[in-house]
Parts: sequence; structure tokens; C-alpha cells
Amino acid sequence: MKTQQIKQSTWMKLENLATQYRFGVIAISLLIIGCLGGITMNYGAALHTWSLIAVVIPTMTTLSLLLAVAPMKWILNAFIVTVLVDLAVIFIV
Repeated sequence: MKTQQIKQSTWMKLENLATQYRFGVIAISLLIIGCLGGITMNYGAALHTWSLIAVVIPTMTTLSLLLAVAPMKWILNAFIVTVLVDLAVIFIV
């Protein structure tokens, strides 16, 4: 009898790989989020209250999830949101 192969999306494969290499992903995420948040603040995100709030909330959420050793799905989702928000604020401000 043939075993059924379950098709996994690319996101699920990435999540499984990130779970396997959890501590490496945490280290790289910490470096990227910390540096990108600092660069965003340096380029003027602290000049307006809306941009300060838009950068700080996702950045601190991601860093808190990393510190709390949350499930990798949560960390990856927060990481993507944080990078997108930081890049959007850099290009808007």
C-alpha cells in the first residue's frame, strides 16, 4: 500500500526548518530586528509619534517572543510583520 504524501506549503517547510534550527534562527532574528529597529529610529522614526509607535510595538513584541521562547510560528509571523513595518516606516519618513 502506498503511503500518502502530504503537500506542505513553503511557509510550513520554513517553519519546520526553523523549529529544527531554533537557536540559530533566534540569534539571527535578534540581530536583524535589533539592527533594523535602530536604523529605523536613526532615520527619523522618533520624530513623529505615529511612526515611533508603529516601530516600537512590533519590535518589542518580536523581541519578547524571542525571550519567552514562544512557538516558532509566532516568532516567524512577528518577525515578518516587524521587518515589513520597519521598512515601510523607513521609506515613508
